[in-house]
Amino acid sequence: QVQLVESGGGLVQPGGSLRLSCVVSGSFSSIGYMRWYCQAPGKRRELVAEITSRNSPYYVDSVKGRFTISRDNAYNTVYLHMNSLKPEDTAVYYCNADIRGIVDPSLTNYWGQGTQVTVSS
Repeated sequence: QVQLVESGGGLVQPGGSLRLSCVVSGSFSSIGYMRWYCQAPGKRRELVAEITSRNSPYYVDSVKGRFTISRDNAYNTVYLHMNSLKPEDTAVYYCNADIRGIVDPSLTNYWGQGTQVTVSS
């Protein structure tokens, strides 16, 4: 069974930095796109950034220049480096990935359980 486990969230002051990590474990053939979403209280879950299997990133406008997504395929891990954090970045951050099975080669989308990021003075 495939699992995605996030870590690295916490409380940080405005202007501070955090690094989120998400490790994919279990039995699978390969990992395609990896993504970070966020969900603030009372709002719907939204894409923050994604990265292809060939390390090509995409960012939504609100985080461009502040956040960096990266992946380490050797360790099945995706990171989100968050700099110049703002109070409006406060949300639960979720890892998401498209994973190819061993027996069934189709891609299946998986979610992590989320990690809380709070930006406050």
